[in-house]
Order: sequence, then structure tokens, then C-alpha cells
Amino acid sequence: MSQTTTYAGSAGGAKSEIETSTIRAISWRLIPFLVLAYFFSYLDRVNLGFAALTMNAELKFTPLIFSWGAGIFFIGYFIFEVPSNLALEKFGASRWIARIMVTWGIISALMAMVSGVTSFYVLRFLLGVAEAGFFPGIILYLTYWYPAEYRARFLAAFAVAVPISTVIGAPISGLLLGLDGLMGLKGWQWLFILEGIPSVLLGIVTWFYLTDRPEKADWLSAEQKAWLKTKLDAETAAKQAAKHLTLGEALSSPKVIMLSLIYFGFVGALYGMQFWLPQIVKAFGLTNAQTGFVTAIPYLFGTIAMILWARHSDATRERVMHVGAPMILIAIALAVSSYLTDPTMTMVALTFAAVGVFCVFGVFWTLPTAWLSGTAAAGGIALINSIGNLAGFGGPYLIGWVKEATGQTSHGLLVLAVLPLIAGILVFIGGHETKHEFVEQKR
Repeated sequence: MSQTTTYAGSAGGAKSEIETSTIRAISWRLIPFLVLAYFFSYLDRVNLGFAALTMNAELKFTPLIFSWGAGIFFIGYFIFEVPSNLALEKFGASRWIARIMVTWGIISALMAMVSGVTSFYVLRFLLGVAEAGFFPGIILYLTYWYPAEYRARFLAAFAVAVPISTVIGAPISGLLLGLDGLMGLKGWQWLFILEGIPSVLLGIVTWFYLTDRPEKADWLSAEQKAWLKTKLDAETAAKQAAKHLTLGEALSSPKVIMLSLIYFGFVGALYGMQFWLPQIVKAFGLTNAQTGFVTAIPYLFGTIAMILWARHSDATRERVMHVGAPMILIAIALAVSSYLTDPTMTMVALTFAAVGVFCVFGVFWTLPTAWLSGTAAAGGIALINSIGNLAGFGGPYLIGWVKEATGQTSHGLLVLAVLPLIAGILVFIGGHETKHEFVEQKR
């Protein structure tokens, strides 16, 4: 068998043994660890929603103060996102991701020291600065390891940490609030401390565990490295043959700007739900512990849908419908939920919204990674994520503003539904670079 045949991709037929073994080795080595890291990253970012169940009353935070604190995280995140991703490209994933995790874990635990509005805003801002670059850094990192036809399913496998962080983290956070009074600390203080420490410990492990590039992976055989290099080099060549973008060109590209706006609409819905859902559920008359378990329900369904939808996108080699349709579903579900008063029906509608959110999350990042490569990919992915995450400020703030003005969180959900609706329309207008993403290799 010739080397060309051995290293050929799977697009034209059955997967070769070397392809199967390489993807399996990479997946077992990287995905479980990265999911665990992202689990704590996301938990430390959004556990504020559960802390608010008791913290807001104790510190006399109004809905607008809480919204500012929830959202100011994303201002720091926005400012340092692109520099952080470029630093990862320069220093390597193991060192830079370790730095990010240790600093965000420390600052997350320090949230237990919040005593008023100023300390609340400062620590949330610093948490955003510390975490900037983690998610887009991992998205970039995974493009070093996975060919295009595997990308959606393994991006989804990594991003599954987001709904899982709520499925598992919501009940745990609700129970941690019950530690109120232990050693003189409030329950919400214990929540921040006990959920911040694991990130520091995992960050230290990251320095030694992650492998920066495939060529440095002593856990892959020489043949596996050769197959992967051949495959990824062919994809990079196809992208650069279409148009080799400099960093500046990528950052000013109309495609990157449009994808940033699409992601903005998605993130607004994601965090609007994430930060306010515990308070919506608590208003049903539940205890803190019950609120944790009920809040987890939409995310459990979202987890299942996310994996199945991403696999279907890879199998059909279709991206636009797999991103655009769930966006429209989010908008409809949020709008419907705003008119419902029955707790059960409200949770059904919000479950559909969560399913839409996580179906988008699992496939969206295949859109920019299909045609960006190298430093342009590092900068472009970071810019999309940073602009999109400004909606992490806008979404929660929008709901808080509407709630303070009307007294109803549901009215905020109706206004919030406009963001994913516009984003869904932009997905269908923008289309996708399918011919650049899926490269057929000669046999």
C-alpha cells in the first residue's frame, strides 16, 4: 500500500486504520481533560447566578447592580481576548491555558470577599481579564489536532462542558448555599471558594499535561503524526490557496465582522438565560436546592441535543441550516416563554430555548475555522468571540433593565428574543465556505 493511500482522508470512502487510531488517540488524550477544564471555567463564570439567590439580598444589590456585575466580566474579557489568543499562539497552549486557569481560579475564589458594589464590579472585571482567551484559545488549539470532517462533533464534545456545568453545577451550587454560617461564612461565599479552588489545581496540571502541537506528541506514533500532518497541511493549503489572510485582513474581514454579529446574538440569549434562569425558577416558590435541580433540566436536554446535532452536521457536511435553524428556535422559544405564567409550560419553553442554544454552540465555530488559518485564525477567532461576548454584558443587563422598569423578568425574555432572531437571519445571508472546509485528498 502506498503512503498516499494510507494517508488519504475518509471523505471518499471508509476510514483507514491509521485515521481511526489517530483520531481515537487524540480524543482520549485531549477531550476529557479539556471538558473538565472548561467545566470549571464556565462554572466559575456563571455561578454568580446562584450566588445571587442570597447574595443580592444580603448586600442589597438591585437588579441593575447585579446586571452590571454579571456583565462587566465581559468588558475585561473583550479588551484582552485578542492579545490573549495571540499569546497562546506564541507561547503554546500548555503554558498559556495553565496561566489563565490559575488566575481565574484565584479571582473566582476571591469573589467571596465581595462586600459592596465597588468590590463586586472590580472582581468581576478582573475575572473577565483573567479568563480572556480560554475558550477561543481552545477552539484554535483543537484546529491543530482535528481535520474538518471531525471538527463539529469534537468542538461540541468540548463545549458540552457548558450545559454539563449547569446540569451538575446547578444542584451543587444550590446545595452549597446551604453551608450558610459554617466557619462564619455565608453560603454564597462558600460557593465561590469551593468552586474556585479546583480551577487553580487543574491549571497547575495543565502545564504538564497538554501537548502544544501534534509534532510534540510522544503519545502518537510516527505514522499517526505523518497521517495527521498530511491531512491538516492539505486543509491549510486549500484555505491559503483561496486567500491567504494576514492578521490585519482577518480582523477587518466583512466575514469576520458578520460572524461576530451572529455570535453576539447567540451569546446574548445564552447569558441572558444563564444568569437569570435561577431567579426565574426560584420565583416559582422553590427552595434554593430545588431551584438548582429544576434549573438543570433545560441544560440536560441541551447536552443531548448538542452532541446529536453536531454529529449530524458532520455527517451531512452542512453548516448553515445547523446554525441558523436553532437560532430561530431560540428566538421563538424565548418569545413564547415571556407570555407563559404556568411554571411547567414556562420550563418547557425554556428547555426548547436551551436546546436551540446548545445546538448552535456545537456547530457555530466550524464557520470561521473553515477558512481561517495560522495567526489569522488566532486573531479572527478571538475577535469573533470577544465581540460576541459583549452580549454577555448586554443580555443580562437588558433583562435586568426591563425587570427593574416593569417588575417582570418575562418581559426581558421577549426583548432578548430579538437578538437570536437577527443572528439566525444573518447566518442564512452569510452562507458558508463549504468547499474550503472539506478538502478531498488524492488517493
